[in-house]
Amino acid sequence: MARIRKQLPAHPGTGELRCRGFKGAVDYEILGEPDALRPGPARLRGSLSATPEIAAQAFRDGDGELTLETGTTYRITMLGHSSGSGVAYFEMRV
Repeated sequence: MARIRKQLPAHPGTGELRCRGFKGAVDYEILGEPDALRPGPARLRGSLSATPEIAAQAFRDGDGELTLETGTTYRITMLGHSSGSGVAYFEMRV
């Protein structure tokens, strides 16, 4: 019998990305509830949308900080990016 996985709610918004090569506004979508994230090993995954150059720079930098519309700042670690795409994928933690 197949296990049914609970679908996490998506939380889209516009926030500020800060990494070594860039600081500015990006659109994001986070799977899960950011407010429920607590210090520790738990992480949420998401994606950010920007120009292909900004997405590539964020991925090359490897990590940074994302400030959400609510004003809360989270550390992010970049997971993936396709060359020429304006989307980069990340994990976030407190």
